[in-house]
Amino acid sequence: MTAADWVSRSVAILRPGTRKKVPASPADTAQAAIKNIATGTPAASRSTRERLGATLRQKEEALSPRVLRRTLEELRAIVDPQVSEVEGGRRAQGVAQWYAKATPAQRRDMWLLMSEQFVADPEKVKKAQAQYAAAVGTPDEAAAEVQYRRATVSPRRRLLQRFSVNPDGIRFLVDMRAEMQPHLKTDKRLLALDVEMEYMFSTWFDVGFLDLRRISWDSPASLIEKLIKYEAVHDIRSWADMKNRLDSDRRCYGFFHPRLPDEPLIFVEVALVDAMADSITPLLDEAAAPADLRRATTAIFYSISNTQAGLRGVSFGDSLIKRVVDTLKQEFPRLKTFATLSPIPGLRGWLAKNAPAELLKRWDDVAGLGEKSPERQALLGWAARYLGREMVDGKPLDPVARFHLGNGARVERLNWAGDPSPKGMKQSYGLMVNYLYDLKRLDRHRALLAQGKVPIAAAVEDLYLPE
Repeated sequence: MTAADWVSRSVAILRPGTRKKVPASPADTAQAAIKNIATGTPAASRSTRERLGATLRQKEEALSPRVLRRTLEELRAIVDPQVSEVEGGRRAQGVAQWYAKATPAQRRDMWLLMSEQFVADPEKVKKAQAQYAAAVGTPDEAAAEVQYRRATVSPRRRLLQRFSVNPDGIRFLVDMRAEMQPHLKTDKRLLALDVEMEYMFSTWFDVGFLDLRRISWDSPASLIEKLIKYEAVHDIRSWADMKNRLDSDRRCYGFFHPRLPDEPLIFVEVALVDAMADSITPLLDEAAAPADLRRATTAIFYSISNTQAGLRGVSFGDSLIKRVVDTLKQEFPRLKTFATLSPIPGLRGWLAKNAPAELLKRWDDVAGLGEKSPERQALLGWAARYLGREMVDGKPLDPVARFHLGNGARVERLNWAGDPSPKGMKQSYGLMVNYLYDLKRLDRHRALLAQGKVPIAAAVEDLYLPE
């Protein structure tokens, strides 16, 4: 809007007889609120299209219409087809520098611009779709499909690529998406940008581009500090605890990306022992002597932690475990068993909604239950049912089960008092589970899961309570 347009509109408002704005009725206000809730848009929020055409900002808006228009121009300049890749990257770096100093609300306005203003041309998409539909079954089908795919690619993708060419561009984008995550449930307008970033990251962080590196006590202190920071399963209490986890009978491996060389994307902690572990306590015992590696036959994966919230939806775990198994087999040919000792984080919350109230009350004193007590057997039975039968959208309900079973493991054994820590009690009354990675049956187990059947050992299946 030009200055002349603004003056003309302002004068028109002041003219006698100018029609005043009629306040919205309660019914209209209610309908608008319902629409905002349904779309996930915050109440009273205007789209960026509306704001770009306005003159004044509303109270909840961080950037004024004028600054919003200028920001959009700067973003569009990054993907200007007339500029080179180098120049586009330089412009992107300038925007990134502004972003670093911006407030959270100002950053959110930039996300909204990237999400709402960098969309594929709907007319081109419609035309290409019609041409493809007409070409199906003819010699022109392949070419029409290519044109349709090109038409649906948004300029947003090119924008992300231009940010990525800078040395710190990948780090910038990963951090930006991590900052966005808490806002996605309340503002669905950001979903287009989030999905686009997830798609791009899945390509940029393909496992073929990642390096598997062992992390040891001799690694740089800055890297070990990141293990302490990112450990998500069993909190690292001290440097002595950390040293125990990197002792001679342990291994720790992480995936690294060339553009984030000092930042593990995911890491796994492994204990080399002579039998399948049933409790986390001895594995975390700082005073325990290292196990004799000459007798080690079993590798226990007891902690797997993703480190980057901005890479949510990008899967590394399956490839990480496969690569670690191959690496361990080369170093320790005697290893025959590869299994986890895993928490059951969703169990107690699920029991609170599904188990009888009288049992829940008795389980409050779970440590005092005898080995053959009915309450103990009932808790094991309910846990077996939770792991073996509870599904959502065709996948296991428990997030850790979903991860390991999706990788081809099976539910092998339930362990009473496997984690007696406050966290373990809060999650699952102290129960832990072993998932077994039988290398010859991974594909078979995946096929079973695809059919809605959880691969589960007979001993755990026998714990099911009669229905």
